[in-house]
Amino acid sequence: MGKGKAEKGDVEVEEVERGGWDNQCDFFLSCLGYAVGLGNVWRFPYLCYEHGGVTFLIAYLVMLLISGLPLFFLELVLGQYAGKGPLKLFGRIAPAFKGLGYGMLMISFLVVIYYNMIIAWTIYYTFAGFASELPWTYCGNTTLTSRDCFQRDQELACFNSSRDDTFWDKKCTSVSEVCLNFNMTEADERDDTNRLMCYNGTDNIVLNRVYPRVSPSEDYYKRTMLGLEEDTSWENMGGLKWELVLCLAAAWTIVCLCLIKGVQSSGKVVYFTALFPYLVLVILLIRGVTLDGAYDGIIFYVYPTQEKMENLLKIDVWAAAATQIFYSLGPSFGGLITLASYNKFTNNCHRDAILIAFANCGTSIFAGFVIFSIIGFMAKQAALPVEEVIKGGTGLAFIAYPEAVTQMPFPQIWSFLFFGMLITLGLDSQFTMTETVTTAIMDQYPNLRAHKGKVVIFASIIGFILGLTMCTRGGIFMFELINWYSASWGLLICAITEILVVMYGYGYKNFLENMEEMGLKLPTVMKYYWLSMWMVITPVVLFFVLIMTFIQYSPAWSPDYSQEKYYFPTGIQFLGWLMALVAAAFIIMGVFWQYYNRKRNGKPTDFKSMTSPNEKWGPATVTNAVKKPTGLDNQTYVKDEFSYNKYSADTTY
Repeated sequence: MGKGKAEKGDVEVEEVERGGWDNQCDFFLSCLGYAVGLGNVWRFPYLCYEHGGVTFLIAYLVMLLISGLPLFFLELVLGQYAGKGPLKLFGRIAPAFKGLGYGMLMISFLVVIYYNMIIAWTIYYTFAGFASELPWTYCGNTTLTSRDCFQRDQELACFNSSRDDTFWDKKCTSVSEVCLNFNMTEADERDDTNRLMCYNGTDNIVLNRVYPRVSPSEDYYKRTMLGLEEDTSWENMGGLKWELVLCLAAAWTIVCLCLIKGVQSSGKVVYFTALFPYLVLVILLIRGVTLDGAYDGIIFYVYPTQEKMENLLKIDVWAAAATQIFYSLGPSFGGLITLASYNKFTNNCHRDAILIAFANCGTSIFAGFVIFSIIGFMAKQAALPVEEVIKGGTGLAFIAYPEAVTQMPFPQIWSFLFFGMLITLGLDSQFTMTETVTTAIMDQYPNLRAHKGKVVIFASIIGFILGLTMCTRGGIFMFELINWYSASWGLLICAITEILVVMYGYGYKNFLENMEEMGLKLPTVMKYYWLSMWMVITPVVLFFVLIMTFIQYSPAWSPDYSQEKYYFPTGIQFLGWLMALVAAAFIIMGVFWQYYNRKRNGKPTDFKSMTSPNEKWGPATVTNAVKKPTGLDNQTYVKDEFSYNKYSADTTY
């Protein structure tokens, strides 16, 4: 930094220290845990299947280099240099864009609410898996079991007892009764397996085409855990399911206890939560590759065919890869800036960014082998092609995999390992996003740093209360609405705004100089790589992803009691759009508010003043960069009244 002088009359008031990582390993594992989340295990493998396996891998790695990694590194540098969360940081580097920090904060806040619900579901399954027999192994005989639930062994038992029976409505039922219920009659012929069929007046129909059969695992997920009823809708959400309320309370209690002392406590927890998933993935892979059919699943995942390679010419593949790498690494949520803001000023965040980004991609690819080996086994058991078995998202985590473990020896062990892995994967990301919210509060009101524990408790209680809407029998609808819209267009708009503000508003030369102040010595090749990405390629890719997101938009829907998709009403879709655009609204309102506020206080409102750093912008720790004129080191987190800035166009702020 250039030298400056403190204004006369400036008074330094010591603040409660903001805190910091005890060592760099805490930061590295926290960042790794944040980047490696549930999407690596349940979304990446599905996208690989959908877009041709190895073809998607190629596009994914390319998009890592041209969009994900540049944003990841940019945010680590910003957070480490300023030592502040996004709320304070953007208000100082470009006053007109203080709303950008609020936009990021709102996205994290919305995601925090629904993300912990996934952890609550996983806790539910973890405890349910301790039963002597996994409760989703067979179709039960309780009111929570739907009549269309179907399990192969139960059907075989019914058929062996009577060749005219099948399993339906939770018991052995005559085929004629089943046909009659669906307005058909019993056919005179049998199928290839010697089962009776139904006659619809034109053709003979095999029983699995007469009605949509539901597996015990899907039935358990929808009816027992979620509590969906036949008449559940947005107009009839039903009451609270107290089991889910208790699981959500447990999830928030874990988050609260792990964050109660800020990064000093969460930095220790991540030694377990960040590394345990890798241990489980290795164990699951060893088990997975020994299963019958695993080879077919893995070959489907990685074997390149001419047809698959031709998919590289399709724009959908690149759009999906860019979207996945963007959401996987997690820039523009404010989380990376927050984590880096607790770093030592001279930490080598360049090394960390490269290692974490590639470790994240490596984890996704490795998880793909695990998931496809198990899916190959499921396909073999069901005598179906691999492509008809695979599911993505919650369908993989709570339907497909639970069904697979019921077919393994000692299923309780595999159930515990899998859901334990999901809990730790989810907690790492949840820690960072919650920390982003609490850090923003304490940066805005520094006197609250002395009450860090109370701030975390308050934030956890608010998150729990807002999450109760997802604990109702129709809570899955609210979950899917927030999941669908909260981190879509708004997140991409934040990313584009961020990179343009830093590179073209603040200036790439100033940014490179800041890196030098932190002791980052970039090789010439890397310097030109980063600049070409930041200045041109990454913004263009982000615009491309944003446009494709709008082009490929479809209304939000959710699974419901039946096998059909439940598309939300227009009014609910509009609410989702408001969620999606709340970040953009904060950015725009921030510009107008800053203009009004500065004009009211007699401060410059020209374009340069509004987009140039103010006098509060500077390094978090000046000890390594410049000495204060008073001869005292500007230790981290001193009162903001001290002002100097060689970049500032407004020294009266």
